[in-house]
Amino acid sequence: MTTRPIKKYVIYYRVSTKRQGESGLGLEAQERDVALFLTQFSPEPYEVVGTFTDVKSGAKAARPELAKAIEEAKAHKAELLVAKLDRLSRKVSQIATLMEEKGLTIRVAAMPTATPFQLHIYAALAEQERVFIGARTRAALTSAKARGVKLGGLRENTRTRNVEAVAAADAAAQQVASIILPMRKAKATLAGIADALNDAKVPTQRGGKWHPSSVKNVLSRLAC
Repeated sequence: MTTRPIKKYVIYYRVSTKRQGESGLGLEAQERDVALFLTQFSPEPYEVVGTFTDVKSGAKAARPELAKAIEEAKAHKAELLVAKLDRLSRKVSQIATLMEEKGLTIRVAAMPTATPFQLHIYAALAEQERVFIGARTRAALTSAKARGVKLGGLRENTRTRNVEAVAAADAAAQQVASIILPMRKAKATLAGIADALNDAKVPTQRGGKWHPSSVKNVLSRLAC
């Protein structure tokens, strides 16, 4: 009887002391996504040979644990597993450098079947989207001030994050519009649409499962 080789992983997490509680960024959310990948998408048997976590504080960009994780992955010929691509970096250039590093294979839990080429494209699109959202946020604030809207009562950073959150949600709705709108037009129920999206392994904006309420929220945004 032939014994199947063990699939090895080194897990890397990155959290921010200032933003741990935000959806998709906290350690708990990353651990959930990694666990989902290991139990539903990883070949059996598998082994986690190391886990590393960087905690970002303020403007410090150093990631010593990432360097350790990479070395551990190479030493064990394991894949470097992250919950989401932006846990490695938000810059395309840095992600491209990591993907081209000899002896290193990167696996993203939220995109379990993505190839290196697809990950590179996703990183480039995500970077473009962040630039656009930033520009749209500044334009929205400028427009609001021009209309005489008082922006007092909230700290500037909080106001900016609120506007960015709305912009990000609108962008995420547009990404699934080509799936949701035709199904709704064909009289599909909210539950039916949610099931179809889950079956197709399409994650929500927060990387979770679709529910009738989340489909309804997207439809409301698309109708604006």
